[in-house]
Amino acid sequence: MKIKSQIQKRNYQARGLEPADCVLKNCRLIDVFCAEITSADVAICGDTIVGIGDYSGVDEIDCRGSFVCPGFMEGHIHIESSMLSPRQFAATVLPHGTTTVVCDPHEIANVAGLAGITYLIEESKDLQCAIFIMAPSCVPATHLENSGAVLHAKEIAEILKMPNVIGIAEMMNFPGVLFQDEEVMNKLALGKKMNVPVDGHAPGLTGHDLQAYIGSGIMSDHECTTPAEAREKLSSGMFLFIREGSTAKNLEDLFPVITERNSHRCLLVTDDCHPDQLLRDGHLDRILRKAVGLGLDPVTAIQMVTINVANYFGLKGRGAVAPGYRADLVLFDDLQNIQPKVVFSGGKQVIAGSNRVSSEKNNLIGRYPEVFDSVHVNTKTLSFKIPAEGNTARVIGVNKDQLVTESLELPVKVVDGLAVADVENDICKLAVIERHHATGNIGLGFVQGIGLKQGALASTVGHDSHNITVVGVNDEDMALVVQTIIKQGGGLAVVCNGKVTGSLVLDVAGLMSTADAKVVADNFNSLLQAAALLGVKMEDPFMLMSFMALPVIPHLKMTDLGLVDVDKFCHTGLWV
Repeated sequence: MKIKSQIQKRNYQARGLEPADCVLKNCRLIDVFCAEITSADVAICGDTIVGIGDYSGVDEIDCRGSFVCPGFMEGHIHIESSMLSPRQFAATVLPHGTTTVVCDPHEIANVAGLAGITYLIEESKDLQCAIFIMAPSCVPATHLENSGAVLHAKEIAEILKMPNVIGIAEMMNFPGVLFQDEEVMNKLALGKKMNVPVDGHAPGLTGHDLQAYIGSGIMSDHECTTPAEAREKLSSGMFLFIREGSTAKNLEDLFPVITERNSHRCLLVTDDCHPDQLLRDGHLDRILRKAVGLGLDPVTAIQMVTINVANYFGLKGRGAVAPGYRADLVLFDDLQNIQPKVVFSGGKQVIAGSNRVSSEKNNLIGRYPEVFDSVHVNTKTLSFKIPAEGNTARVIGVNKDQLVTESLELPVKVVDGLAVADVENDICKLAVIERHHATGNIGLGFVQGIGLKQGALASTVGHDSHNITVVGVNDEDMALVVQTIIKQGGGLAVVCNGKVTGSLVLDVAGLMSTADAKVVADNFNSLLQAAALLGVKMEDPFMLMSFMALPVIPHLKMTDLGLVDVDKFCHTGLWV
């Protein structure tokens, strides 16, 4: 009876038989269905839009000609990359117009398994920014590393039954798809059986291999870096997720691919975004401004963060300003410079900071010990010494603003029979330390391009298994920075000449903080400044470091089990 009366109330208000609960008057409405802009009122009953046209309401808000569009929808992000708990993340992006987020929790799943996903779902309840979840398909991402948990197809089936879980997250193990690994194929079969979207992750995949990958049921990709790659994937039936995050920035390179005819198959996403950027530059609104600045039609750009997202994920009743749709709305004044000035979620105006309430950490510790006690390292066997077995080594070469790394063969400096960092040639020592089961595993090698002149950096954020990644120029500082990370229970740290010069505690699985976003951002900025004083050349070395341990993005990576030749999908020796 309650449902019927609500439907009846909406019907009466839509027909104008009684005033709407709320009416936005004098709007310039962004019609994402027809890609048009019209002048109209928006009538709202409860949390739902009931009419577009000429309406009167109990509460009337004069928009004075402001543009009104649907709330922005994030199609692919790892909330963990923001270093904020779900509650803090939602509170941070809401004022920037984001009212719906689809996230892939494979970061916390790699640390804490099902407990991590359950924590994330619980922390996402009853927020003004709705958080939907994709079941992580690759935990661990590959057999080339050790993670804190393993999720088989039977666990994925269990996750798909959880609240707000709407699909299967990026299938990073594309070799497993091509060679028909049994577990991988079982997970993909679940997507078909349950008729849910399956996201992809296939950097550089082309030709027959790409056809086989898509034909296995994978529907999207966010790893394109060239127009040719993007066009091939679009024309083969994939949805193109155009990524513009804190580290990987692909929008400008892929912009020529977007046309009037294919834009409905394109989404704008962040994938990974740090808190300082969220607070300083915004979220999806930042990407919209850049897209429009590059020359993209503003309405087309808005479609790519609203209705296109809703259509891909089957989120009915979201992504448009139309009768029967949820009243998630963004008001702004300038199409060429989209700056949200008012945001509505479910028909209620969002008040900045209203959701920024710290997690009940003390209550959650007992319920999720795997989440709040996640750093376990065997320090007795910890050593960063690399015996020289030749003069030339395989070195990871980093590229600014890209996750793809180069496989270099460079001469290595040797002192007393040990290979050491070579500051003059920008070659630092790199280590990845297993931190989940205290196995003592450690992968050792070198990286070029960080710019570090002294000291060491470390982080428990190391995609996707999230072991401890360390970059340094001497063993003593590398050991101290690891001890600092262990003592604080996870997070980031900077050490120089035997002193800790910066740290950020990430108390949730070594990935996220329960602190306010402003506190996290300020601490993180201080950390970046400490790293810059050591000679670091890039804006965010920690984000770049986190992907040095991801053995599913070409070309050379490091895990706790050693160097990985991603192109051959196997471990390789350090010495050439």
